[in-house]
Amino acid sequence: MFNYKGRVVVISGASSGLGAQMAKGFAEQGANLVLLARRLERLEALASELEKKGVKVLPLKCDVTDSKNVDEVAAKVEKEFGKVDVLVNNAGSAKNAGVLNMTNEEWDFTINTDMNSVFYMTRAFANIMKKNNYGRIINIASMYGLVGNTALDTVAYHTSKGGVVNFTRAVAAELAKYGITCNAICPGYFATELTIDTLKTEMFTAYMKATVPLGRYGNEGELNAGALFLGSEEASYVTGVILPIDGGYTCV
Repeated sequence: MFNYKGRVVVISGASSGLGAQMAKGFAEQGANLVLLARRLERLEALASELEKKGVKVLPLKCDVTDSKNVDEVAAKVEKEFGKVDVLVNNAGSAKNAGVLNMTNEEWDFTINTDMNSVFYMTRAFANIMKKNNYGRIINIASMYGLVGNTALDTVAYHTSKGGVVNFTRAVAAELAKYGITCNAICPGYFATELTIDTLKTEMFTAYMKATVPLGRYGNEGELNAGALFLGSEEASYVTGVILPIDGGYTCV
């Protein structure tokens, strides 16, 4: 099961963190990869590492908040591979503030990076998938797209990720007739470049232990199994699903 040999998997935000981890997971299952991010040098370094596993890797610089750039990159990918089997919309960032103090600029940055980009990427790559009547779209949302929190004011992030959750359902319903599934993963607390400084604080560690039933942060690679499942041929009857991988945060 979960053999990705000959499959083409596109991952945004692949230069570090969860994106790089998922890239390694897909490569281990034999997938050819397209790695997208703004930091091309990091993508090239990761590509060199993954190619040792015997797969083809295409690193491309891409700003997912620029719809024209996204369309150009999608055209390059189609020219190179002729198809896209799996799209992982992973790129994201946020400006943290509460509703009383957040500026328009902070709000717009977060919505553009975390929600509008998912629309741009899905539109571009789903049109390639449609031609082959096959596709798997995986949106990386967040458990914060399902609930609020009392540890950190980040209203735009909650809003954008909540939007991605229902965008996923809408796309799943719309694209099913083209053999394309669309599902979302809602990660919990994983240490990445963007989160490590917050997660390692004494205050946040105490909050995590009080709110996450498993009592720990997610480990490197623990998101991979969910992505590999949702992107697989075997998950052909799974669409519109919202999968939290959060140590139980959203179950209590």
